[in-house]
Amino acid sequence: MRSPLRLTLCAVGLAGAVGLALPSASAGDAVGILVLKEHGVGSAAQAQPYVDKFVAAAAKLAGWPVAKGQYVTARSAADAVITAEKPHYGIFSLGAFLGMKAKYNLEPIGQVQVARLGGQQYFLVSKTATDLGGCKGKRLASDHADDPRFLETVVAAGAFKLADFTLVATTRPTQTIKKVVTGEAECALVDDAQAEEMSHIEGAGEVKKVWSSARLPPMVVVAFPSAPAAERATAQQTLSRVCEGDGKQTCAEVGLTAIKPASATDYASVLAAYDK
Repeated sequence: MRSPLRLTLCAVGLAGAVGLALPSASAGDAVGILVLKEHGVGSAAQAQPYVDKFVAAAAKLAGWPVAKGQYVTARSAADAVITAEKPHYGIFSLGAFLGMKAKYNLEPIGQVQVARLGGQQYFLVSKTATDLGGCKGKRLASDHADDPRFLETVVAAGAFKLADFTLVATTRPTQTIKKVVTGEAECALVDDAQAEEMSHIEGAGEVKKVWSSARLPPMVVVAFPSAPAAERATAQQTLSRVCEGDGKQTCAEVGLTAIKPASATDYASVLAAYDK
């Protein structure tokens, strides 16, 4: 499955990419970058040393007198960081962005594509069912069920509700698929990264996709209200150049395949679905 190190490097690369895109901070200013990646592999403690190292390098290149990066895996932890540190920027999983946008007045300024990070498409998989109807009323394993609103309004787009199944909650990506392999659940809801790994899980050869969501937008680069308007405008304009020149190798190493400016318009459809 996705290794903790690879996901850590992806998050670090995203944090550093935003840092490299920003203009220099004035003396005494602290530029904070919060990375919130839900449903990943590995802990925040594993990731934080890499984040610290990369943000320090970004600060040196950007000319920041002070910079701080923070990697978290849960919204509760993000809440604590936002309250205490008041970061300027963040890189959020799509569900987390939708769930926290109104609370913190988050402004999308960019989007990032990271190879094999997951979260852009979801599938129902099964050994016995052949379609969505065959999964309804049956046991459904998933490690994504902690945000029913996101799953039902954006991922399922009204095709199903979690109440249509007997939920078998799991805590690890591979555990979800193994529940179907062992027969502890007839179906599982997985994301694209989990689906790609099925062929590497013993006994999963008979597990097939029986329903697919639409493809969703990638992770979001956001600006908090604490970021000065001029600073965020420059950041948005320069995002597309982060993986060029000296940044090309770094982006390749962390699996960052694309980073570009974005706005609320790029997320309008999922925002509308989530707010229904």
